[in-house]
Amino acid sequence: MDVFAADWPAICRRIVAAQRRIFDEVVTSEERTHYEGVGEGGDHTLVIDRQCEDEVFIELEKLGAEGASFVAVSEERGEVVFGDGGPARVVIDPIDGSLNARRTIPSHSLSIAVAFGDSMADVGFGFVHDFGADEEFSATLGEGAIAAGRPARVAAGNGRLEVVGLESAEPDWTIPALQSLSGNAYRLRVVGSAAITTAYVAAGRFDAFLSLRPLRSVDIAAAQLIVREAGGAIAFEDGPLEDAALGLDARYHMVAGRDEDALAAVRAAQLA
Repeated sequence: MDVFAADWPAICRRIVAAQRRIFDEVVTSEERTHYEGVGEGGDHTLVIDRQCEDEVFIELEKLGAEGASFVAVSEERGEVVFGDGGPARVVIDPIDGSLNARRTIPSHSLSIAVAFGDSMADVGFGFVHDFGADEEFSATLGEGAIAAGRPARVAAGNGRLEVVGLESAEPDWTIPALQSLSGNAYRLRVVGSAAITTAYVAAGRFDAFLSLRPLRSVDIAAAQLIVREAGGAIAFEDGPLEDAALGLDARYHMVAGRDEDALAAVRAAQLA
């Protein structure tokens, strides 16, 4: 079975439904603040991280049982081979915005990307579900993007940036970036999930996305395709999309924008 022959929107929606039940069962910050070791991505693993990842792998194991060959790249388990492995990748962040989820801040997401090979350029399907707004963002390579049930399109450029989404906003890191954006941006918004913030660029809600620390493939593999399919621009500091690997060890600075001018403004702030 070709992994791309699977009904990925339906698979992702089943995972969302299962994860929603997990969040409904543990509703306070105290209940959600239980750890169990360190995941393969290097972060301390919350019990809810592992539970949400388990729901993803229930669906992936069904695909494996049907003969699909691929490598799953997931924040907690690392790289898991199904069938013969091969070039196909399924890149998963079970909870993007774990701090939000733990503190019961609504904006956290499921991010799943399916790729033909091992780079961002190879991603053929991307899916992000925002649990706070209960909204779905998705894209298929060459077929456009969908945001909240409607065709997605980035905002029209009209001079300076009106709204910039900022992530990894540790206080000490923000000062140079904010100074760089002074006069170029009207307002900043901090959502707390890189996948959601990037998807908001695709939906025309934000003019650009800026992260102040390097990102992992699991954070933005899906959302970067959604932006590109919505007509936006993506840039990685180390080179073209083909050089941005999907492996769990990969780290890179990425920015997204409605157009190249927006991209240049947030890249300057990132490097400030």
